[in-house]
Amino acid sequence: MPRRFFTLDVFTNTALAGNPLAVVLDSEGLDDAAMQTIAGEFNLSETVFVAEPKNPINTAAVRIFTPGRELPFAGHPTVGAAALLAHLRARDLLAAQDLRVVLEEKIGEVVCVARHRRGAALAAYFTVPRLPEPMGEAPSAEALAQGLGLTRADIGFARHVPSVYGVGAPHIFIPVATQAAMARADAHKTRWGENGGPSAYLYSPQTAEPGSQYHARMFAGGWGIAEDPATGSAAAAFAAVVMAFDRPADGEHMLVIEQGFEMGRPSLISLGLEVEGGALRAATVGGSVVIVSEGMLRL
Repeated sequence: MPRRFFTLDVFTNTALAGNPLAVVLDSEGLDDAAMQTIAGEFNLSETVFVAEPKNPINTAAVRIFTPGRELPFAGHPTVGAAALLAHLRARDLLAAQDLRVVLEEKIGEVVCVARHRRGAALAAYFTVPRLPEPMGEAPSAEALAQGLGLTRADIGFARHVPSVYGVGAPHIFIPVATQAAMARADAHKTRWGENGGPSAYLYSPQTAEPGSQYHARMFAGGWGIAEDPATGSAAAAFAAVVMAFDRPADGEHMLVIEQGFEMGRPSLISLGLEVEGGALRAATVGGSVVIVSEGMLRL
């Protein structure tokens, strides 16, 4: 049967930048193997399959696949799917007000808000469905440097040391002292994420854009993604890194993480933090979305 699909660029307001995403509508009848094969055919970092929600009050049920595995939750598919569904189902209303979108993902219900201001790109943000949590011990700085083709002196800055956190999927957060060292890091030297293990998420306080707070790269060859242009789920988990090492004051904070610059796919991810009593109470992740193409799968 024909199945409508769209491709989007997420965390950018310019086509052919950001993180590309495929969204397959009307995915009823597709089994796990078929979804995995279709994701491999698109060969993008993630493909979303949309179905009717189990709870009719929600917007849709979605499943998320990389070319190599299914993910219980991912950021840029959540942002992209929320913006697209709001645009397709309530375009006129979206032009007048922000719309609440609830997506049923493997991790649970994810509450999103979509918006489309006049003269601006589509956009969406979601409230992180589960606060990030520690997910094991990080390898030594020496081992990480070797696995990235860097030197021990490149790893760490200020109070930041390697750590492992996740919101569904684990990430090794690797502080890198300079943007020059970030550029030298080799995404292919180690197969990060193999056998369901954590990705490598590199971050530096030296940025390319003056409005950004952190510059990032993410490697996960074992997930079928040698390097990801923008990683919303890692940005969500990065909230725990900020809390552990930057120790923000109580109140609301908004950080911009830039990613994908080394790939020629510049992306800007907005990470919001709500801090109370020195603890993280809530986090949001969002950004802009551009519709690039649409078509039919003849399956």
